[in-house]
Amino acid sequence: MARISLEKVDKVYPNGYTAARDLSLEVNDGELLVLVGPSGSGKSTVLRLMAGLERVTDGVIRIGDRDVTDLPPQQRDIAMVFQNYALYPHMTVRENLGFGLAIRKQPAAVIAERVNGVAASLGLERLLDRKPAQLSGGQRQRVALGRAIVREPLAFLFDEPLSNLDAQLRVETRVELSRLHRKLGATMVYVTHDQSEALTLGDRIAVLKEGVLQQIASPMELYERPANKFVAGFIGSPSMNFIEGVVERPGATPNTCMFRSRDVSVDVPCDGAPSGRVFLGVRPQHIEVAGEGEGRARGEVGVVEPMGNELIVYITLTGGDRIVATAPPQASIKPGDMVSVRILPDGVHLFDAGSGTRIGPSQQRSER
Repeated sequence: MARISLEKVDKVYPNGYTAARDLSLEVNDGELLVLVGPSGSGKSTVLRLMAGLERVTDGVIRIGDRDVTDLPPQQRDIAMVFQNYALYPHMTVRENLGFGLAIRKQPAAVIAERVNGVAASLGLERLLDRKPAQLSGGQRQRVALGRAIVREPLAFLFDEPLSNLDAQLRVETRVELSRLHRKLGATMVYVTHDQSEALTLGDRIAVLKEGVLQQIASPMELYERPANKFVAGFIGSPSMNFIEGVVERPGATPNTCMFRSRDVSVDVPCDGAPSGRVFLGVRPQHIEVAGEGEGRARGEVGVVEPMGNELIVYITLTGGDRIVATAPPQASIKPGDMVSVRILPDGVHLFDAGSGTRIGPSQQRSER
């Protein structure tokens, strides 16, 4: 396997659209890196640049120690798995798995050995003589994965490979893919718009927005120490709440400041906190929905979503801010109720109101 590095890569299309801007990142040897971002963030374009399916406008791409910037896809020794399965309908599973080796004129014994080994690892042994039309969606996706694995490339590139599967099958295939990565120790780059998928799969995650890298870090670092308001809002489900207000000094206790908005007052650390307008960020699990009490805001419940292990509660505060909180499943909360909320200081993040950059150290407790 090999590392993949991008150095100051730009991709500008003839119509002027910029899909990647001054992008530098490195995928370590044997790492599973997830590229994540909303539609139009450039994540699939970056994958295609790595594969050689798109040419860079500027910058350098290396796979291992080779500069592959100007090499065609077939000379980069990578395997790509697309959103659609792209299986040959007239071929059996066995023939689909071995096709890449056959066109490279590998000996029949080598093809048979690799195909049988990959089929065993993916649970495809009993399907080898079937054709794609006789397979379920999950089975077809496993065949597409197997066809890439059997080639033993330097790296694997996955472009939203699970998006055509139903929810349960997505989870099962995601677990299989994670297990496969640990077994192969392969370098993998995985594109998805699903942040839950990114958090559960990636050794590290690179978050993109409009072709610009926002942050690259481990899943828990992204969750606990987001670099800016965009990353904070994109990573985590339900999303982080943001409330605009001001930081005042001093706070109610020594070494603290006070965040105030139309509805909320909460102690925040003075370290790095400016006097002036900021966004307070807090995740739903750090908002307590409870009875009356000092320092608690009030609001009306709009929607309650029972999730089995918890309730997700959508609340409009009296000043107009809308927040999402979680509550125990046995809590007696229903739409139309007036409730009070308290923000737990340990869950607070602050973001600059202008740039969106995170301010100061995160006070959020680790949830490892």
